[in-house]
Amino acid sequence: MKRFFLTAFYFLIIFYTVHAQYSVVSPHSLAEAKIDIGSQISYNVSFNGKPVLTNSVIRFEFKQAPPMGEDMQVIKSSEKVINETWTPILKRKSAILNNCRELTLQLQEKKFPRRTINLVFRIFDDGVAFRTEFTGPDNKHEYELTDELTTFNFLADHDCWAANDGSYRSSQENEYFKRKLSYLTDQMVIGLPMTVKVSDDCYAAITEAEITDYAGMYLKPGHSKTGFAVRSQLSPLPKENENGDKVKFKIPHKTPWRVIMLGATPGQLVESEIIMNLNEPCAISDPSWIKPGLCAWDHWWSGEVKVDNETIKKYIDLASEMGWPYQLIDWQWYGPFNLPDANITKVAPQLDMPGILSYAKSKNVRCWVWIYSSDVTRSDWDKACATYESWGIAGVKIDFMDSDDQDMVNWYRRVVTTAAAHHLMVDFHGAFKPDGFRRTYPNLVTREGVMGNEYNKWSLRVTPEHMVTLPFTRMLAGPMDFTPGGFLNRTPEKFQNGTPAQVQGTRALQLAQFVVYDSPLTVACDSPDNYKGQDGIEFLKKVKTMWDDTKILNGRIGEYITSARRSGNEWFIGSMTNSEARTLEIKLDFLGEGKYKMIAFEDAPDANINAEKVVRTSVSVVKGDSVKIKMAPGGGFAAWLEPQK
Repeated sequence: MKRFFLTAFYFLIIFYTVHAQYSVVSPHSLAEAKIDIGSQISYNVSFNGKPVLTNSVIRFEFKQAPPMGEDMQVIKSSEKVINETWTPILKRKSAILNNCRELTLQLQEKKFPRRTINLVFRIFDDGVAFRTEFTGPDNKHEYELTDELTTFNFLADHDCWAANDGSYRSSQENEYFKRKLSYLTDQMVIGLPMTVKVSDDCYAAITEAEITDYAGMYLKPGHSKTGFAVRSQLSPLPKENENGDKVKFKIPHKTPWRVIMLGATPGQLVESEIIMNLNEPCAISDPSWIKPGLCAWDHWWSGEVKVDNETIKKYIDLASEMGWPYQLIDWQWYGPFNLPDANITKVAPQLDMPGILSYAKSKNVRCWVWIYSSDVTRSDWDKACATYESWGIAGVKIDFMDSDDQDMVNWYRRVVTTAAAHHLMVDFHGAFKPDGFRRTYPNLVTREGVMGNEYNKWSLRVTPEHMVTLPFTRMLAGPMDFTPGGFLNRTPEKFQNGTPAQVQGTRALQLAQFVVYDSPLTVACDSPDNYKGQDGIEFLKKVKTMWDDTKILNGRIGEYITSARRSGNEWFIGSMTNSEARTLEIKLDFLGEGKYKMIAFEDAPDANINAEKVVRTSVSVVKGDSVKIKMAPGGGFAAWLEPQK
């Protein structure tokens, strides 16, 4: 019997030595993470007391080095509380609360080569994030990471909204189709964010934040006996296949934050600022020159591109008449592009750039210019930025990167930081998803990485369902340059591809996008001819692109959404529905005291036949009033509310 108790005693010692377990809860006990360090590194996540992820594993594989993440021991642990409020430059809220509990575990392999890492978890009320820090004295050896095996193991075959990018070399412009987790296949390359309905009162989204000198992450089906898992898959370096090198680094080095956003409703995911909170504070000492806004666009959207002085001035006139601060001069302004001899500082011979810029200045408009990414790479980028600054250019739209491997991630950062030194804002197209870097360098005002309105020119894919899915999927990562504002509105039955481009859904739906979609630089897609004298143009003169407060009043993924945004003492409302007619009721309990005048643009009674028809109304409302929103199939509702004296 004595021998039995001694054996049991030693077993307990060994068990707790081998398995170190930690639990961290969020400041208001909404989210919890449990971490187990033993034969492998695993973690569990719960929300409101209900499990979300279980037995999820963190592991790394290297070329010419053993895997890492097995048989680790805890050398040291530390915890702290982060509780700060900071002011964003690119704002949809005037102040952001960063409040979480952080656990740092210093781990070491029990066996040779006895490498060390720090595993850092941050637990917010609206999500869980973790990253791995590769540490140690060795700062000479270059490690070649071939795989990061981070798994996200759900307990059931939940519905998810996942975009199959199909390749690691893509513009990340795809639909987020509703699927079961079990439907995901190894042939898919699932982009981020991926949103999951865990239960009626729990939604999760997997994405990443602060990608620094690392590869972008995608998802593949995981293999788990206890649930339905997905696992990380990193974008390979150029000229490497899926099994080649993903990341090369020297110690010390950090992975991006792996993020599980959490909310009781889909709208709570949209309101979350966890991605921004996981990035470093603004690194620009005086960011006062960063002033996003609405922008006209002389693109082929409304007719094949015409790079001539008259056309560009026509769009400058549009921006001036609308009160928009910017006009985007798109491709071919410097002649041939994506060629070895392309010169991004030499203006095409038919253009009078000094005259154009002088004309824009006289109209109180500043210009952006488009550049092909390969032409940036081959140029002296610092010299080019200095040239643009001397011209008075406001920003650059850089296109066709179509990758997020480690080299490209580093290229993005070099481009943005150099542009910042010359007071240039940046809009990336052909781009990978946002990761919150705009907090650190807010001159990165927006990016594409979204199937936007331009797809209406050649496809049937920009459906009302797609448009009301985007806020709960792609937009969770950050601003998206969807280019709203198409005024050739058509019902699905009447919609046709062509030039000038039409859009599916109603005029009110397009107006609502200016409120629902985040993009501090919002590029309106249509031509002056299609805007002139049209119903709803008044709203585009009034709407803002940055906000002092944001509230999601309702929403179901792929079905509908209603957003309320405040700018100063004015509120704006945008509501969108899918292909079903819908009536929603919202309560104006977010208003301040006193009376407000609500100017609304609603679907006309016959908008289901003539999608361009919109009705303007004006009523007096007060805090607590209810408003009934009636939307046609593919319809919308847009309004602004101003205090009455």
